Amino acid sequence: MLRIDDLQLFVRTADSGSLSAAARGLDVSPAVASTALKRLEASLSVRLFVRSTRSLRLTAEGEAYLLHARAPLASLHEGAQALAGGREAISGVLQLSAPSDFGRNVLLPWLDEFQASHPQLQVRLLLGDGLTDLFRQPVDIVLRYGAPEDSSLVALPVAGENRRVLCASPAYLQRHGEPRRLDELAAHNCLRFMLAGRVHDRWCFQEGRRALTVQVSGDRVSDDADVVRRWALAGSGLAYKSWLDIADDVAAGRLRVLLPDCLGEAAPLSLLCAHRAQLSKPVRLLHGHLQTRCKALLARAPWHLFRPVIRA
Repeated sequence: MLRIDDLQLFVRTADSGSLSAAARGLDVSPAVASTALKRLEASLSVRLFVRSTRSLRLTAEGEAYLLHARAPLASLHEGAQALAGGREAISGVLQLSAPSDFGRNVLLPWLDEFQASHPQLQVRLLLGDGLTDLFRQPVDIVLRYGAPEDSSLVALPVAGENRRVLCASPAYLQRHGEPRRLDELAAHNCLRFMLAGRVHDRWCFQEGRRALTVQVSGDRVSDDADVVRRWALAGSGLAYKSWLDIADDVAAGRLRVLLPDCLGEAAPLSLLCAHRAQLSKPVRLLHGHLQTRCKALLARAPWHLFRPVIRA
């Protein structure tokens, strides 16, 4: 029969990549932890980890079993909270990951507001533009742009109508002029973003009923979206950014939206989690808080202020 403490040790070891770290987290000795792991492997008749004196990694069977091991532990945790009357309490630790630019320049003050309303809640914020493995990394929820690639994740829309917009600083436009057509982008220095090793140098627009893709080039590329925004603010070139990331810069006059008649590609923002059991009251309240704040920014979006020209 499987033991709950053995499953806890297995999941902790997989998350930390260290049996000794898992043992410390569960306040047991390394010898007890090793015995528990061996007992679980014997019960399953399979090796869950490949171990050496210097490293430890999941086997293919261990990877497959990890998802199944998490589910009963999450259910038991939720049940214990419900019995204690604390499942709906706005307290504890909320671990979330967010895109670099949105996280630093938009989300931070919103989180400050949220914590001011719920002072017993602790937040652990991880920033980065790469894909986050919700099953292996220490986060509860993830905020990400674009449609979720993993259909097994639970996805809650935060800003479904968000789009990318073409923008530049007044200083850059004063030196180099403002493009009046999409084909003029070839004459401008375009600040490009790189994700998962791929440079996004094909910018997609909709002009009337026509879908257009423009190949762009420039002297700067970064895998950090916040860096691209800072280059744009410094007058280094044109950027193709999420409206949510630059709405305040546009309102303050630090950036200007270019070619507003050309709709940029959709960039919906979603809140993702691995299991519905993770949709606790703090997560649901944060989701509503973010939706409200994003709605206010989207009300000022250029595709509402400028009606695209429809050409036959």
